[in-house]
Amino acid sequence: MSSEELAIPGVFSIKPELITDERGFFARVYSRSELAEHSLELEVAQASISYNAARGTLRGMHLQIPPHEEAKLVRCLSGSVHDVVVDLRAGSPTQFRWLAVELSAERRNELYIPKGLAHGFLTLEDDCELEYLISAPYEPAAAAGARWNDPALAIEWPFTPSVISERDAGFPDLNVDRVRREGPAGLT
Repeated sequence: MSSEELAIPGVFSIKPELITDERGFFARVYSRSELAEHSLELEVAQASISYNAARGTLRGMHLQIPPHEEAKLVRCLSGSVHDVVVDLRAGSPTQFRWLAVELSAERRNELYIPKGLAHGFLTLEDDCELEYLISAPYEPAAAAGARWNDPALAIEWPFTPSVISERDAGFPDLNVDRVRREGPAGLT
């Protein structure tokens, strides 16, 4: 696996190294020891998938608040998505900054998302499926998020979503001062 740290500290783009022969290829997509070489922690507590039937489906911006924060390793198994993370960590030099990466089944790339970042994506084609390796079990009471079009974040999406849940569309505007002080805990 090769990895590259992106513009937000702790966020890494990861690409598997394909071992090819006449049968096709084999690739390792998760290695705790290789992640640890970059001080990335991901003891997998849960694995999940997300299937999205239609192009223009938006999921996000989700995270779990303390003490149930989670790191994630996300990859696209079919289709392609515009994947976005937003740094909400208190005291981070990149707090409120976002970045986007295209994840696709064709490219087989992954995104490592550390604790304290909100995550979401917009499907770029029909029939997209994503896999998540997650460091903490889902805790419904700790589920939080930021609205995909919150003016305080000014995320640039490639186009307006056509499918979005009421929950995701209804997240309130960020209380920027509170999140600045408290990080993700300030979302409650």
